Amino acid sequence: MMGPAHSLSGAAAWLGVGAAAAAAGHPMPWPVLLVGALICAGAALAPDLDHKAATISRAFGPISRWICEIVDRLSYAVYKATRKPGDARRSGGHRTLTHTWLWAVLVGAGSSVAAITGGRWAVLGILFVHMVLAIEGLLWRAARGSSSDVLVWLLAATSAWILGGILAKPGKGAHWLFTAPGQGYLWLGLPIVLGALVHDIGDALTVSGCPILWPIPVGRKRWYPLGPPKVMRFRAGSWVELKVLMPAFMLLGGVGCAAALNFI
Repeated sequence: MMGPAHSLSGAAAWLGVGAAAAAAGHPMPWPVLLVGALICAGAALAPDLDHKAATISRAFGPISRWICEIVDRLSYAVYKATRKPGDARRSGGHRTLTHTWLWAVLVGAGSSVAAITGGRWAVLGILFVHMVLAIEGLLWRAARGSSSDVLVWLLAATSAWILGGILAKPGKGAHWLFTAPGQGYLWLGLPIVLGALVHDIGDALTVSGCPILWPIPVGRKRWYPLGPPKVMRFRAGSWVELKVLMPAFMLLGGVGCAAALNFI
């Protein structure tokens, strides 16, 4: 799928988690619901770090383009080193390492550890990065063009600062779900994991599939392109994505938000 659809699906997924948490007796404070949705929307773009032409490659200027190039080479190296006889030969690392459940879990866990050990500035850094990505994904028309980069960064930095300050207030969400001393912001890794997995599932619906299960082998393949029957798949950017899935994500997100806030 394309960046906007990935971001919408990520936000909708976290709002759905908010609805489920409320039904299970662990309602999210509204800042957790909002921040989690934005982080998940941003994290749903992050697996495309292995693609030099993806939205994330442009999000932070030369720095993100350089990181994408490194991740692409790393992913390709891992693919070559671990492929089985049934895996196809390829010339790049797109849709390999960063499109797996293991990558999603490691990145989410690393973010949680950084949040609880790095203090306020680590939390603000996590928020800033994902706010930039969320803006790039959800407001893609307004964020296009290099002239808007500085404005996107300023908006993301301001939002991260304000929302980080709100979360730090008692009862506003720093200790949601994890209440023991020293576990503040431990939940920040959850929307990151969810966003990455939602991205992978979205890509699995396209014609190429997605090797979500790696490193678990399937038959003669270690990089098995998981997905539904080919007749049910679509091309990225097609009318199915734009006219069906994106409106559905917006509707589901709205319903999930209303349920999470006990409006329905």
